[in-house]
Parts: sequence; structure tokens; C-alpha cells
Amino acid sequence: MIDLRAIIKKNGSLLSTLGFVLVIVLMFWTVNNPAIVGASASTRLLPVYSVQRDDKVVALSFDAAWGNEDTQMLIDILNKYNVNTTFFLVGDWVDKFPESVKALHDAGNEIMNHSSDHAHFSKLSEDEIVADISRCNEKIAAITGVTPSLFRCPYGEYDDHVINAVNSMGMTAVQWDVDSLDWKGISAEEIKSRVLKNIKPGSIVLFHNAAENTPQALPGIIEGLLAEGYTIVPISQILLDGDYTIDHTGKQCPV
Repeated sequence: MIDLRAIIKKNGSLLSTLGFVLVIVLMFWTVNNPAIVGASASTRLLPVYSVQRDDKVVALSFDAAWGNEDTQMLIDILNKYNVNTTFFLVGDWVDKFPESVKALHDAGNEIMNHSSDHAHFSKLSEDEIVADISRCNEKIAAITGVTPSLFRCPYGEYDDHVINAVNSMGMTAVQWDVDSLDWKGISAEEIKSRVLKNIKPGSIVLFHNAAENTPQALPGIIEGLLAEGYTIVPISQILLDGDYTIDHTGKQCPV
């Protein structure tokens, strides 16, 4: 007759080891199981990267944090094609170039918030984030008469507490789904090709006001989009009204 107690006593350390290994395997499976990861990811707070649109509408956007050499040139190009876009401005930039802020606004472009001093928001508390955004809002409103309703995170960095802070102000955090990569100093032709290749209805494109070859690339991009039947609008005009959800890619979708 087999003495199970004796076997367990003799092999207790082995069974303990096997039990420990089993626990580790189960933990690894749980963390890496697609269904579980997907469920966890779906609860993450996201900014708007793009919008679900049936019509061929897209939005171009520019971040302005440092230089100002090309801003008027960009305004002139946009005016030539009767196109308006969204400019996300850093508060420090607003302080340095108030005349450009006014020129952008007077030309019909949206002036939105890109933080007060381009800090890493993940390192700030929610109260500090709200205070930072509010300072920039006040500077922009003092020049344009309009308080920004959209916010773009510095460096594109965010987490739940950053998005919570933005939402608490009644503002909408906005990213992009097409990066022109103009900030890398690539050629105008590369910028144009990259944007036109990746654009789709509801896309939001990222440019920078002081990138080296953006003014040279912009006319071809606008002409290419218009030739393909796209309408170019500021971001606020591409966003959905009423109730919406944001899927795991950051796409804003109607409920």
C-alpha cells in the first residue's frame, strides 16, 4: 500500500518548488494574455488621436514652442489656399511673440494650448497641471479674446492623471495620428510623401511652426489633399458633437 503522507513528507520541498513555479507561470500568463491586457488597456484614459468620419475631412495642426522664423510664411501659405488650421502655443512662446499670436488668430486659425512652459506633465500633480494650463489659457485669451478649449501635451506625453486634469477643466486633450516628422529635419518631399501616404478621413496631422522644411512641404500637401477631395478644417471642426467614446487607438467614435 502506497503511503502518500510519506511521499509528501519526503518530497515536500519539491512540491513547494513546483507550486512556486506554477504560480509564476500563471502570473506570466495573466500579464501577457491578450484578452486581459486588452481589457486593462481599454480603461486607460486617452486623448483624441483621430476622429471617425465618413466624409473626407482632415485637420492640420502646428505646435509652437520655440522658434518663430517661419510663422508668417505659414500664415501666408494657408491664406493662399484659404485654409485654416490649429496652432498649439506654449505660454512662453506667447510671451515672446504676441504679434504672431494675433496674426495667427486674425487669419482665422485656432489658437489652442500647448502648456505654459513645455514641462513634463507626468511629473506634475493634477493641481499643478491645471495651474499650468490655466496660465497659458489666460495669456492666449488676453490676445485673442478666446479661451482655448483644446490642449496638446508637451512632448506628446500623458498618463491617466494628466488626462484627468485636462478633462476636469472642460478641455479636450488632442494628439495626432499622422506625424509629419518635420521636427527630424527630413526633406520637404519626404514630409509631403509621409503625410499624403498616411492621411485618411478624420486624421489629425502634426507639424511644427519652426521645423526646417515645413514651409516648403505645406503647399504640396494642401494641393494633394484638395486634389483627393479632402476638406481641411481646424481640429475643433473635426471633433464629434454630443456623446462619444475613444477606442484603444485614440479614435473618437460616435456612441
